Amino acid sequence: MVLGAADGTARHTVNVRAMVLTRQREPLELRDVPEPEPGPGQVSVRVLACGVCRTDLHIVDGDLTEPKLPLVLGHQVVGEVAGLGEGAERFEVGERVGIPWLAWADGTCRYCRSDRENLCEHGRFTGYDVDGGYADLAVADERFCHPLPSEPDPLHMAPILCAGLIGYRALRMCGDAERVGLYGFGSSAHIICQVAAHRGQRVFALTRPGDDEGQAFARELGAEWAGDSEAGPPEPLDAVIIFAPVGALVPAALRALAPGGVAVCAGIHMSDIPSFPYEILWGERQIRSVANLTRLDGAELLDIAPQVPVRTEVSVYPLERANEALDDLRAGRFRGSAVLKVRDEGL
Repeated sequence: MVLGAADGTARHTVNVRAMVLTRQREPLELRDVPEPEPGPGQVSVRVLACGVCRTDLHIVDGDLTEPKLPLVLGHQVVGEVAGLGEGAERFEVGERVGIPWLAWADGTCRYCRSDRENLCEHGRFTGYDVDGGYADLAVADERFCHPLPSEPDPLHMAPILCAGLIGYRALRMCGDAERVGLYGFGSSAHIICQVAAHRGQRVFALTRPGDDEGQAFARELGAEWAGDSEAGPPEPLDAVIIFAPVGALVPAALRALAPGGVAVCAGIHMSDIPSFPYEILWGERQIRSVANLTRLDGAELLDIAPQVPVRTEVSVYPLERANEALDDLRAGRFRGSAVLKVRDEGL
């Protein structure tokens, strides 16, 4: 098939590889799909690497129930600008950019007008409402892309674009807490542990019973103490971030908090929270949730990360093995983050 280009010349359509979700609770399918074209104000991005997020797993498993289908997952996208839509002028072709979870916000609703675009009434999200980065090419609104430095390499940068950002937003909700507990030590926690330690906060990592390797990993990345989430920390905490999507951890976290402390639920999905006695909430303890991200979160973390410097540990999979990466994430078979290596050039 031949299409007309904007300048009136003819061009042939090109197919690109993508891992496509056609039905929830079924594996992704490797397909050749038409090359996506950038619309007004958009850029097309040649994907180099894309992180595999637990949110992707919740979409595949049907925990998040309203994705567009068929869908290309992936919202931790590192790539190079390959083309510009009409009016797009923020980036140049060849520039390295990141595409995060927040794909678009209307800028006019009450939340956007109060610097809370993460709560936009009409917000759209990458790899959920619009196609993401489990593909050779992706298209994104240039206003919501992040300019990226040349270091670290794309494979190690990708997890910062969601695991890092959601962890950073959760850490901000902890305020000036001196003692910060991290429940679950996966992709987000292994990044934010480093940021919190860099800020001089005392980090306590709480993992599944018997997870000696995970606890050692946490201490390696700056945790003062690491131990069993069921036994709890050795002293009261001023704030906790719950990364594991396990509602039963909320009462456990409240019991670990000092008066005035806050428990921040950092996942987009969590199993039901069981009932708990009021006495463990009393004392001006709080429960908060993190919802999505803002562009400011991204700008701040990308500025801080080189100062730490943040080190991400990644398990790398080729694009066509995305289902294996999701299965390994579900089973907890790696530490740190899983990343899809989409192409060799630029890595």
